[in-house]
Amino acid sequence: MLKNSKSLYIHIPFCEHICSYCDFTKLFYNEKFSKLYLDALFYELDSYGIPKMKTIYLGGGTPTALSDDEFERLLCKASSYLDKDTEFTCEANVENLTDSKLSLMHRYGVNRLSIGVQSSHDKRLKSLGRCHSFNDAQKVVEKAKKHGFDLVNVDLIYGYPGESMEELSEDLKNILKLDVDHVSIYSLTVSPGTIFYNNKVKEQNQDDSRRYYDFILKTLREHGYERYEISNFARNGKYAKHNLTYWKDEEYYGVGLGASGYLGNLRYTNTKNLDKYLAHEFVSEKEIVDKKLDLEYFLLTNLRLEKGFLRKDFKDRFGIDFVDKYKDQILSLEKKSQIIVTSDRIMLSDEGLMIMDSILLQLL
Repeated sequence: MLKNSKSLYIHIPFCEHICSYCDFTKLFYNEKFSKLYLDALFYELDSYGIPKMKTIYLGGGTPTALSDDEFERLLCKASSYLDKDTEFTCEANVENLTDSKLSLMHRYGVNRLSIGVQSSHDKRLKSLGRCHSFNDAQKVVEKAKKHGFDLVNVDLIYGYPGESMEELSEDLKNILKLDVDHVSIYSLTVSPGTIFYNNKVKEQNQDDSRRYYDFILKTLREHGYERYEISNFARNGKYAKHNLTYWKDEEYYGVGLGASGYLGNLRYTNTKNLDKYLAHEFVSEKEIVDKKLDLEYFLLTNLRLEKGFLRKDFKDRFGIDFVDKYKDQILSLEKKSQIIVTSDRIMLSDEGLMIMDSILLQLL
């Protein structure tokens, strides 16, 4: 199997608490299982013969929920895959991003943090099941900067039931005061199996969600943030290189409970069953990517990017120019100002990005 990946995702499922909206693979932290889990995780990592990586991402769950000794063990293993100029990201929750963990990350080469702030309103944080206040978040972001972390992302959720535009505006003002170079914004999604779903919480209607998103887009642009992907904004070109691997539909290793990967023409998903994972029964689903699926995945990911994709990259991959393949569809989309075609690039307009699903239906 040909492996061209330069990116590695490592999943740590353990959490000290379960958030009301989270549908990622997660487990309550348990020291007995965390040790066994790291043993199995390292076995899986070794099985791939992974070379040096250009991006490494520790996600979860909550990697920082591990004890300091376990966290150092994880960082030591992950850092063995560092290459020159590797972007090494770690997700963290406010309440367990301690000085000791920041020091460990700095020692082992982590150079980018993604912190789950989610809201600046304590009542919203409580409803989300978060265990921090916004004041705590402010202190943690400042502490991270003092430890030398210049690349910091904060997550913000919008579209809570009953959320007013004034509340959203205040959230944005407070997030901007954190003075970080990267912000990820997500509309509240209620997924089956989550606490919100079981409590029959409803998502924001589409019209309001669009109105709130447009306000976020306008506000962040006015403050020097460039939207480079539908949900992601950066100042000074500080894009998330690891996530660009996904959005450019490039290959990556995914290891850990419930993790997904893409190697050669194979997409795979690991088991979410801890017993099976600890028994080294890692992969639960496989999908062979044929030419049709390859095209679908390419458009589904690349069209999320503000700058779309290069026509040359499309032609190199699929053997035909995008304009020649989709001449009629492009004509229709251009009339509605939903797509932008240049001599070298294909991208969706602001309006096109908001109705990307309907555009994909026309193309696929």
